[in-house]
Amino acid sequence: MQEDSLELYGKTFRSRLLLGTAQYTSPQLMLASIEQSQAEIVTLGLRRQNPKEKDGATIWETIKSTDCTLLPNTAGCKTVKEAVTLAEMSREIFRTNWIKLEVVGDDYNLQPDPFGLVEAAKELIEKGFNVFPYSTDDLVLNQRLLDVGCQVLMPWGSPIGTGQGLLNKYNLQTLRDRITNTPLIVDAGIGAPSQACEAMELGFDAILLNTAVAKAQQPALMALGFANAINAGRCAYNAGLMKKRQTASPSTPTIGQPFWHQS
Repeated sequence: MQEDSLELYGKTFRSRLLLGTAQYTSPQLMLASIEQSQAEIVTLGLRRQNPKEKDGATIWETIKSTDCTLLPNTAGCKTVKEAVTLAEMSREIFRTNWIKLEVVGDDYNLQPDPFGLVEAAKELIEKGFNVFPYSTDDLVLNQRLLDVGCQVLMPWGSPIGTGQGLLNKYNLQTLRDRITNTPLIVDAGIGAPSQACEAMELGFDAILLNTAVAKAQQPALMALGFANAINAGRCAYNAGLMKKRQTASPSTPTIGQPFWHQS
């Protein structure tokens, strides 16, 4: 079978699952989940690292032990200035140009601010960052992010932490149909492996999630479930899903087959 790898900003990965590192009840559970997920990229927020209290040191050391590629984020930032400043601090501390860019526009559903997101992305790209923008599923917004130089897009499936899955499959399919040569990663709102599989069947390149694994009764087992579902969805997309029909069609043809009659 031909290898189906994922390429992001010049780096190649086998896994198509990106995993967050927040909300786990212990570093050990986080580590076990990363291992079971087979993820090669993990996210981390600098705001979880408190240099004064050193309460993030254990988590950071655990993450480093995995040898995963680190994707710091600007979670919680509400302005362009905040996001750019936190990204620069993250680059200095974590020694990476990769940044998951978040600019919150609404406190209720944590929807990204489209105007601030594009402005911050442009500024960070000019500063040499490899930007992974967390956006909505709006086509025009994502096109504008491409225009300023983003080489990866990360639209939500639904608001972060809701577990609602793919609320607007029409918009997501439109993104995939119109943006064909850029990796698209569904980020936020995925609550079950079946939802992740569905996104992969639409042709998305990867899934980024956190809460659905971290808050599961058995996080490591859930991580394995997501890994399997994402692989299944990717295989189905590559194989070519059957088209839906309005009428029934027999799976066993009758032409050339004998008919049995009672005498």
